[in-house]
Amino acid sequence: MTNWVEGRTVLATASGQGIGRATALAFAAAGARVIATDINEEALSSLSGEANIETRRLDVLKDEEVKAAVQSIGRIDVLFNGAGFVHGGTILEMKDEEFDFAIDLNIRSMIRTIRAVLPGMIDAGGGAIVNMASVAGSVTGVPNRFVYGTTKAAVIGLTKAVAADFVARGIRCNAICPGTVESPSLQERMRAQGDYEKARAAFIARQPMGRLGTPEEIADLAVHLANATYTTGQAYSIDGGWTI
Repeated sequence: MTNWVEGRTVLATASGQGIGRATALAFAAAGARVIATDINEEALSSLSGEANIETRRLDVLKDEEVKAAVQSIGRIDVLFNGAGFVHGGTILEMKDEEFDFAIDLNIRSMIRTIRAVLPGMIDAGGGAIVNMASVAGSVTGVPNRFVYGTTKAAVIGLTKAVAADFVARGIRCNAICPGTVESPSLQERMRAQGDYEKARAAFIARQPMGRLGTPEEIADLAVHLANATYTTGQAYSIDGGWTI
């Protein structure tokens, strides 16, 4: 495959840790100029000094901040939307403020960034958008993930809508749907269950490959989708066989 991303500019959100950090590094290794952003400047500092990576604080919950960042960066060829949060519980356990926050971070943040970068991508003749969705949602139902599954299903819907609206303008928009992936946030959720080893074993047991995914494996798919110049409007499951 042609390395389309080489020499191009990537704006990546939630780059401080986990999948976001691995994705920033993967795009940089592919020769792209990466603007790695996060609200957590301490976590983001781990990327300081990495070749082809520039770091900057960005709060994707603030529309004016997103617009200002995009304007200051200039041409953006690839947008990687990695920001999100996992809420647990059923619809009966959901708090309205949790749902409102998840809508804002898991969905509206992507709307903000896409709306900000699209005009420049169109003027430049095209661009690639990669959104972080999940197998939890419209791919499969997952117990105790009502808020998360609902918002991640919406990410797939917005991905397809953007792809359909702008396919003739050179815009490609795809979504990644991971299964369970090793990450700091997953570690926190396992510890929060009280029995870490039992929780970890349960997460692994639902993966037919018998292991959890790695952030680097998800990052590889993100770069692939940015490079896949004949692919748009797709939701790619990468879940160790969970949803076969």
